[in-house]
Amino acid sequence: MKRILPLIVVLTFIVLGAFTQGTRAAKWTADMKEGKVTMQSMGPLAFGPDGILFAADTKAAALFAIATGDTKSAADAAPLKVEGINQKVAALLGTAADQILIQDLVINPISHNAYLAVSRGRGPEAVPVLVRVKTGGSLEVVSLDKVKFSRADLPDAPAENATARSNPRLESITDIGFIDGRVLIAGLSNEEFASTLRAIPFPFSTVAGPTSVEIYHGAHGRFETRAPVRTFAQFKIGKEEHLLAAYTCTPLVQFPISELKPGAKIKGKTIAELGNGNRPIDMIVYQKDGKNFLLMANSSRGVMKISTEGIESAGSITAPVKDKQGMPYETLTSWTGVEQLDRFDSKQVIVLRRAEGGSMILESLPLP
Repeated sequence: MKRILPLIVVLTFIVLGAFTQGTRAAKWTADMKEGKVTMQSMGPLAFGPDGILFAADTKAAALFAIATGDTKSAADAAPLKVEGINQKVAALLGTAADQILIQDLVINPISHNAYLAVSRGRGPEAVPVLVRVKTGGSLEVVSLDKVKFSRADLPDAPAENATARSNPRLESITDIGFIDGRVLIAGLSNEEFASTLRAIPFPFSTVAGPTSVEIYHGAHGRFETRAPVRTFAQFKIGKEEHLLAAYTCTPLVQFPISELKPGAKIKGKTIAELGNGNRPIDMIVYQKDGKNFLLMANSSRGVMKISTEGIESAGSITAPVKDKQGMPYETLTSWTGVEQLDRFDSKQVIVLRRAEGGSMILESLPLP
C-alpha cells in the first residue's frame, strides 16, 4: 500500500492539472460562437491566453478574438529564416508579390508559430487573409470559415474619410495587447480628445467608453490630443504597471495602466524624444544580462535599443525639443529594412525586413 499511495497522489495531480487547464480554456472561450469570421481588414494582431488570437478590423472598428487551436507547447524555437517571404505568401494566395501587403506579424508564445495579417490586393476590394508560418518555415492559410470566435465593436470610432490625408477610420485601432485579463487598444475615437486608450475585459461583454489621452510633444512644441499611439509595450516602473507608448515624430510616453478607465482624461509623461520625421512601428520589452531594454522598429530611424535604466527617475519633457532628449538609445545599424518585429522566444526576436530589390525576409535574430 505504501508503494501505491504515491502513484495515486501523482495521478490525482495530473488529473487535477488537466481539469484546471481545461477549465481555464473554457473560461476564455465561454462567450465564443462557432462560425465564419468575416472581416473587412486585418491588423494589428496580438496573442492572448490558450492560443487565442486578437485581430483588429480597422475598417469595421471591431476587434475579433479567434481560438486558433494552436496550443501545443514548444520549447525555445530553433533559429528561423524564410527568404522571399512576400513571394511565398503571394504564391500561396495565387497572386503576385506586388499584390499583397503584410500588415502585421505576431508570434504565438505557446507554439512559437508566426502569424501574418495579409492584405490580398491593394485597393478597396482587398481581402484580409491570416497566414501561419510554422517553426520549420512552412506556410499555410489559416481558415476562418469554421472557428470559435467573438467580436467587440467600438461604439465611438471615427467616421470614414477616404479623402483625408490619413483616413481616421483606419486609425480606430493602431495597436493592441493582452494584459491581465484585458485587451488594451490604442487608436482614435470620434471624441474631441480623439487619441484614446481602451482596456476591454475579456471575454468580451460590453465595450465601455475610452480613456482620452493627452501628451506633450517636444518636437512639435505643444500638447496634443489627436495623434494616436502607434505602438506600446507593458513595463513595470517601481511597483506599478505602465504602458510605454510611442508616437509619430517620436515621443516616448508612459501611462499608468491603473488610470485607464472609461470616460477618464489622462495626461502621459513624455520621457524621451527619439527624433522627428519618423514613425514607430513595433516595440517589445526584454531582459538581457539582468537589465531591461526596449527594442523599437521605426520607419526611418532604424531599430532602436533603449535602456530602461533610470526610468523611475526620468524627467518629464514639457518644453520644445529640436531633435532628441531624454532616455538614451543606440541604433542597431546592422538591422536594416526592418518593418515588423516581435518576441520569438526567451533569447530571440523575429523580424520582417525588406532586402535589396524588394524581397522580404522573415528571420529570427538573437536579442541584442
